Amino acid sequence: MPFAQLNDRALISVSGPDAEHLLQNILTTDLDTLGPGQAKPGALLAPQGKILFDFLISRVGDNGFRLECRADIADDFVRRLMLYRLRAKADIAKQDQVVVTVAWGDDSTASSSDSTALADTRFRDVAVGRAYAGGAKGGGDPDGWKAVRIANGVAESGSDYQLGDAFPHDVLLDETGGVGFKKGCYIGQEVVSRMQHRGTARRRVLIVSAESTLPASGTELTVAGRPVGALGSVDGKIGLAIARIDRIKAALDAGEAIMAGDVPVTLAIPAWAKFSFPQDAATAEEA
Repeated sequence: MPFAQLNDRALISVSGPDAEHLLQNILTTDLDTLGPGQAKPGALLAPQGKILFDFLISRVGDNGFRLECRADIADDFVRRLMLYRLRAKADIAKQDQVVVTVAWGDDSTASSSDSTALADTRFRDVAVGRAYAGGAKGGGDPDGWKAVRIANGVAESGSDYQLGDAFPHDVLLDETGGVGFKKGCYIGQEVVSRMQHRGTARRRVLIVSAESTLPASGTELTVAGRPVGALGSVDGKIGLAIARIDRIKAALDAGEAIMAGDVPVTLAIPAWAKFSFPQDAATAEEA
């Protein structure tokens, strides 16, 4: 089974009698739906609804949780969680020297010999597992892992968008189970709920393909010189982008070329996603 070791990840543990109550009240993920053996996506938002920290969360024992995030934001994430802890009986700490292994294929675990492996629930069309135990066993295939993310439309901060610059809908957290629309209030909930109920999400993750090699991550997508989005992760002729789906639909209807730099591209909605291009792009553009 192909695998990759991720050297840019960190783990934060939150444990204690009040751990679940604390996290349920501040994070987008509905912990009532988080089962054992799962790693679900989520975010801690600013009050204005934009993502400050993204992560994968899983259960540890009866009163504990593990939050996997980018290593470079882990210390700031811990400090932010501590601010919200107040008098809650919860211990919050970063775990050092973490080995994160991801594996993908027909098996649903990161290693057939590792009973601690977790199912990464962001992926619908391929089984992906994550393991946090065991020693290093070589780097594996990091390029293969990036290709799997791209093919399945799974965006991550740093690679595909900047923290503080995206709403959960922009990066499909509403589609991957990273937002609990039936749970109670959490930080930024009012903005996210309004976008959901009004259907006003316009920026979305799309899969990009081209006949030639795509330019570098960060390159603008344009239609007739007008920006409509930007490339995120790139792997040869395929990549991810966060783009305005109303403007993309208008371009498709008008037969206008969509460009990444000087490379013509085709944009597609991930096969598993439930959103669609607006039926009336002109009306959506004015909204």
